[in-house]
Amino acid sequence: MHRTQTFAGLLTFGAVLVLGGCASFSTKEAAIPAGSAAYEAIRLADVPPPDQYLLAPADELQMRVFGEPELSFEKIRVDQLGNLQVPLIGQIKVADRTVPDVTAEIKNKLGNRFLKDPKVNLSVVEQAPRYVTVEGQVEQPGIFEMNRDLTLLSAIAMARSTTDVAKIDQVIVLRTVNGQQMAARFDLRDIRGGAAPNPLLRDGDIVTVGYSSAAGFWQGVLKAAPFVNAFVLASR
Repeated sequence: MHRTQTFAGLLTFGAVLVLGGCASFSTKEAAIPAGSAAYEAIRLADVPPPDQYLLAPADELQMRVFGEPELSFEKIRVDQLGNLQVPLIGQIKVADRTVPDVTAEIKNKLGNRFLKDPKVNLSVVEQAPRYVTVEGQVEQPGIFEMNRDLTLLSAIAMARSTTDVAKIDQVIVLRTVNGQQMAARFDLRDIRGGAAPNPLLRDGDIVTVGYSSAAGFWQGVLKAAPFVNAFVLASR
């Protein structure tokens, strides 16, 4: 009987520790925007519609200048720094810009210095692969190649969904915008239930699914159940 009471006491003490850990975790995470503020924090509105594709390093472009074969290329690649080398003009920063925007700059610079009313056509021949990282309490953490319309729920699905001990109201998305890292906290329950939008992810986003200390503790208790029963029986 004494051993049974001791074990019950340990369970109670463990539960107190778990709850205390949860409170500490919540305090730390409270500084990360949640709810509607989360969408603003990582600027999900920056994800462009399909007709406003943003260029990225390693994209392959086709550039044609009417009547100027020496300025026309079937394939010209954006370098790893996000720049494009254009004859006569030199280096142009194109990463995170749309094709029409870059086309206008090339046309203006050629027209101002070298050509009269140049006809410039720029198009994407091949997009560079985009990647998103999913880590934390998911069944298969990793780096996944993403399509242009990858959502948070789809990224979680690519990682084989959350684990039994995941804290699904503590899903953090990290995003770098103009060299500054943004963070936002989402609740998968609200998204799955339609109470909150399913946010689109961008290349380089990092998704981290939190760990539920309470769920982890009780999972451990349940797994140890056969031994607990045997111990209780033996103590009678």
